[in-house]
Amino acid sequence: MNSLRIAFRNLSRQKKRSFLLGGAIAFGIMIIILVNSFTAGFVENVQENFSHLFAGHVFLFGYEKSPSGRLITVIRDDKVLIETIESLENLPIQYLSRRSSLDGTLIFEGESIRQEVAGVNWQEERYLSERLILREGSMERVLADPRALILNEKTAAQLNVEIGDTLLVQLQTVTGQQNVGEFILAATSIDTGFFSTLSAYAHRSHVNRLLNIAEDEYISLGLFLEDMQLMERAAQMLRDALEDKVSLVPRFSGPQGFQEQRNQLLEEQWEGTRYQLFTIGDFLEPLNQVASTLNTVGLVVVLILFLIIMVGVTNTFRMVIHERTREIGTMRSLGLQRGGVRTLFLLEALLLSVGGAVVGLVAAFLVALVLSLINFGTDSQFFIILREGHLLFKVLPVRIAGNIVIVGVLTLLAALIPAGRAAKMDPAHALRKTY
Repeated sequence: MNSLRIAFRNLSRQKKRSFLLGGAIAFGIMIIILVNSFTAGFVENVQENFSHLFAGHVFLFGYEKSPSGRLITVIRDDKVLIETIESLENLPIQYLSRRSSLDGTLIFEGESIRQEVAGVNWQEERYLSERLILREGSMERVLADPRALILNEKTAAQLNVEIGDTLLVQLQTVTGQQNVGEFILAATSIDTGFFSTLSAYAHRSHVNRLLNIAEDEYISLGLFLEDMQLMERAAQMLRDALEDKVSLVPRFSGPQGFQEQRNQLLEEQWEGTRYQLFTIGDFLEPLNQVASTLNTVGLVVVLILFLIIMVGVTNTFRMVIHERTREIGTMRSLGLQRGGVRTLFLLEALLLSVGGAVVGLVAAFLVALVLSLINFGTDSQFFIILREGHLLFKVLPVRIAGNIVIVGVLTLLAALIPAGRAAKMDPAHALRKTY
């Protein structure tokens, strides 16, 4: 305790110098915490927003193979699936979504555009009607017309179509035949930028007729969980429960893995229905790689910064030891051992790093708080990385603690050589030192 008090007193004697070094350490800590918390929030926001776009965290796709060898994506009888899901009492499901989707060409007065249309059962997915932000039209109009279509406002503008207009759609049925149908534009939603092709919705019953499947059939079964963090656990529980009841294909990783698995199903010979179980995290695996890259870049930048700071710490302590040579000689003459001198300077370095880390931590939280309060709007082009129009900074306590430990170790290493030289000073020589 005496050594700590002395170390603190010595730091307070040179306030300007201590503030500069502590400020540099605080800046480095602030940057790395902001980078780590932003990337963690970025991944979580993208996964959550995609979960709302696709209506689920865990998904089941059903596949059949036609006599001609074509892969048919459809779930015709979900009795076993639903019974299995309901039997898992510890599965924290908020709701289920049964969706169909078509990928076709919308045509209006000579203009055309490629568009994916999700077939939704609006009675089951009441949350969607509450979450969708409409620019024109109304949900009442959507619910009233079985051919109603909700289009992204940007897509509607490209087609020059207005509320109430009838559009043609060209598509392939699930078995590969060409088909033509109609939609009536009932509402437009806010522009979602790059993801506008994923934000068109129609009645599932009408989409099913266009796809030539029965009204109670669909393409994907989505499980929306109460807590997205339980996604992997829920997927494994469901897979274990279904493994002996239906034919499951292996898990994949990333969009490329999804396509490779479909290609493999095309090449293999099989009968009946095979099911593909995956999570939104499986499909968005490249996001984790992006986050890892961002964290690595941030860590490299911060390490370079701390190497510069270490040089500053080393030079500063050399100067401090030079200025306090006679003081060191006095302490040694009064009985302080070499280890005590070394410990004293290392404690000063430790206090400096701890103080800087605390200030950096507080600064990071304040900056994150200010940035998270900025409302970019729910119609922002960057909505996919936002949560209700705001940035999310996710605190990772283990990573923060690890960063603080690294900073403390680097600071101690920077002060170790000067502290060792101070410990080796001859007391008599140090007392004769003149300035």
